[in-house]
Amino acid sequence: MSNCTEEFGTCKIEFGRLGRRIVEGRFDGGSMTSDAGVMLLGSTDRKLGLLQAAARCIADPRSPLLITHGVVDMLRQRVYGLALGWEDLNDHGALRQDVAMQTAVGVDREVASAPTLCRLEKWANRATAWRLHQVLVDQFIASFKTAPEELVLDFDATDNPLYGQQEGRFFHGYYDSYCYLPLYVFCGQQLLCAYLRPSRIDGAKHAAAILKLLVKRLRQVWPQVRIVFRGDSGFCRQRIINYCERAGVNYIIGLARNPRLQSITEFLELAMKEGFVATGAKQREVGEFMYAAQSWSKERRVITRLEYGQQGNNPRYVVTNLTGQPQTLYDDLYCQRGEAENRIKEAQVGLFATRTSCQHFQSNQLRMLLAALGYVLIERLRALALQGTTLAKAQVDTLRIKLLKLAAVVTRNTRRIRLYLASNWPSADIFAHAMSQLRSP
Repeated sequence: MSNCTEEFGTCKIEFGRLGRRIVEGRFDGGSMTSDAGVMLLGSTDRKLGLLQAAARCIADPRSPLLITHGVVDMLRQRVYGLALGWEDLNDHGALRQDVAMQTAVGVDREVASAPTLCRLEKWANRATAWRLHQVLVDQFIASFKTAPEELVLDFDATDNPLYGQQEGRFFHGYYDSYCYLPLYVFCGQQLLCAYLRPSRIDGAKHAAAILKLLVKRLRQVWPQVRIVFRGDSGFCRQRIINYCERAGVNYIIGLARNPRLQSITEFLELAMKEGFVATGAKQREVGEFMYAAQSWSKERRVITRLEYGQQGNNPRYVVTNLTGQPQTLYDDLYCQRGEAENRIKEAQVGLFATRTSCQHFQSNQLRMLLAALGYVLIERLRALALQGTTLAKAQVDTLRIKLLKLAAVVTRNTRRIRLYLASNWPSADIFAHAMSQLRSP
């Protein structure tokens, strides 16, 4: 039972009794925070210069004489909030008074209100999205101290469900819902592209153009780098394959099954079926052959993975221009494509990239890119500050619970801002180690 008094802005909550004592709580503790881990986010951001660079991508239409909250401050507030789990703009009605948030943002006053942050989203246009993607790629390049020998670019499309009347909203039969169809590009755990698209398109739409831009930029920095394009059968398009062969880009792409492919492997599949019936053990074979679809100008190498078990026949086909043993290419390279799906889930679920509830399409693209910037911040926090700890591979939800959602009492005077952290917090050593790593040159 609670007893709230609006006149004094306090609320007494009764928790019961412990022996003879009444246990109760009040929301009148003063300058406290539940998000002291925002200081780690702020330190990571400043070490990278991430949101400072992102702020230069957004044109501010306001008069300089009337600006209270700069673009960089609003971006920090919004992206830090996403990383901390505050996905809604309304959350910032209270967060703007959080001294830890203010300190991490870099101001000593209230940060922006929800309506001010909403206006920021309305400034977005196509040029904004282009420039922010350049920031993502530049951050990726800056993460390497020496030139890499090989980069594997994972392209994947997924759904972004919609529940309103957003611009560019269409029904998608495969996902059985109204949605957007964003395109993500990852290299390992690092995000290079988060491109929002309407769903009334081919899943590979614009993939060739984005690949071309990425290859051009990466080879400007590393002329000798070996680039591999990796994708599922949705990206097996003649335009993509032709570009890869012209540009000297390797590819390994899923190939949708069809009657011609199945006729090539038919006899081996029958033999595998007989082997399963005789032994009861799942049968598996990885092989290869040369194949040309009707739209192809020449034959190309196709790797086939055939399985027969209790669920029946389960063939997979992959087209590639890579050399090497078929089983090694399939198991050790192509199957690792699934890791990109985990990273997409982390961006969409952990950092709320699906919160595309703005009316205008470009505002929703900005929201998706804000989540992408939050993902970069978390990924770089793991790489720069958490290596060698138990949280080095933790996903954003785990990091949020164990490292960022930290209670503290905050005091601020003319000489010092001090956060009084919990004395018996289990992650104290990891937090101190991470901050030490981020503060080092």
